[in-house]
Amino acid sequence: MAAPNIVNVATITGVTTWKAGISTLPGTPSVVVSNAASSGKVIKINSLVAVSVGSTTGVTVKLYTEAAGAGASVAIADTISVPENSSLAVISKETSLYLEEDKSIAVYKQNAAGDIDVVCSYEDIS
Repeated sequence: MAAPNIVNVATITGVTTWKAGISTLPGTPSVVVSNAASSGKVIKINSLVAVSVGSTTGVTVKLYTEAAGAGASVAIADTISVPENSSLAVISKETSLYLEEDKSIAVYKQNAAGDIDVVCSYEDIS
């Protein structure tokens, strides 16, 4: 499990992904991006935007120590309010992060509130 040397890479692929209908805590996290163990790549997260669909609600974004939203986690954002019918940049180019092998980013929404959709832009580097 070693991340590639990002100075000497063969491929950088830009990807945009999204998740609608985010899970609530406690429960299974809604995994947005996952980097499998022994993938031989690193993923640079450039942006993650949470969008409130309907009522104001909160969003929690966590970085997990294992792929697919498993293992221990640390919060990147914790129940940050996303106003009704608005968006919030949780991660941006100024605060980008690298997702190494066997790591993932997942999101939850606040219980008993509106819905959250998430859009994530990243670079798959190998």
